[in-house]
Amino acid sequence: MSNDVRDVAKSVVVQATIEQAFTIFAERPLEWWPEKHVFVGDRQAITIEPRVGGRYFERGADGEEIAWGTITEWNPPQRLVMTWRVGPYWQPIFDDEKASFIEVDFEAVGPGTTKVTLTHAQLHRHGEIAQSIHSALDGPSPGETLEKYAEVVAKHVPQPA
Repeated sequence: MSNDVRDVAKSVVVQATIEQAFTIFAERPLEWWPEKHVFVGDRQAITIEPRVGGRYFERGADGEEIAWGTITEWNPPQRLVMTWRVGPYWQPIFDDEKASFIEVDFEAVGPGTTKVTLTHAQLHRHGEIAQSIHSALDGPSPGETLEKYAEVVAKHVPQPA
């Protein structure tokens, strides 16, 4: 297996404290998660369990739950890392051994300003589909996910007049 598939990192600066930025990311994923990135029918909820070994999963209207991955690092408000279980044709896989990682880093860059960097790391773990996944992710920053996330932060954090 080739390890030459580069990580894809994107970032956005939001007007929120590092604690606010982390909390909105971890507690409100249903609001910022792109609609087309979905494994269940009629998604009702997305949950990120706040601990190492916790799952992040979505639940459909019929009660079906599918995990996108497992929390491998939980260090609020600076960082969280989770496995990303995406297989061929963007279908779920159920094995963290074949999953890459989503690393999310929060850095206070000023009073009430936080830089959030989302990195898709170790994409080579996806095997033969790694390069096509890299190509799909490797667009301009901040990308759809962080764009939506920044909109949600702006909605929830009162901005100074």
